[in-house]
Amino acid sequence: MLTLNYPLVLASNSPRRQQLLKDAGFEFSVKVKPTDEDFPDTMPAPEVPVFLAKKKALAFQHEIENQIILTADTIVVVDGLILNKPQDKAEAKWMLQKLSGRKHQVITGVCVMTKDSMESYSDTTDVFFRELTDAEIDYYIENCKPFDKAGSYGVQDFVGMVGIPRIEGSYFTVMGLPVHLVYDALKKFSEL
Repeated sequence: MLTLNYPLVLASNSPRRQQLLKDAGFEFSVKVKPTDEDFPDTMPAPEVPVFLAKKKALAFQHEIENQIILTADTIVVVDGLILNKPQDKAEAKWMLQKLSGRKHQVITGVCVMTKDSMESYSDTTDVFFRELTDAEIDYYIENCKPFDKAGSYGVQDFVGMVGIPRIEGSYFTVMGLPVHLVYDALKKFSEL
């Protein structure tokens, strides 16, 4: 769809982000640098995903030439508590029980960096879960293994299909990439 002036590099191993970017018509390569995902304990939750997206982009700062680096980070927030990726089945179950029957926020931060510029922003979506049974949670964890997902769930997976009656905001932000914002940011580097 958009023809970019520079090659686009998606710095993410997330198959969901890769698929969304592809479905939006972008050609890109994938290159990831290991980056620690620590952030200051005192940082307000809404600032964390942008902080981490910038951190991931800055890992490329000494080798970037005529490229566009796109990074993203997604967090789940309930009661002011950030739910990252679960370490094991027990933590995944605890997270899903915490989200069950409640509203929470999913915030995805994005960074678009070139040799000459860096732009970052975030998008927030409210997600409403119905009450989940322990059997549903156990089935989901066993069959979908959500250990690479913030908050222990994917909106596109079983638990999202049966457990989320509504969202307020972008579905794609919950999947991990606010495509509407990424498209607008990348338009600046296109021939359109």
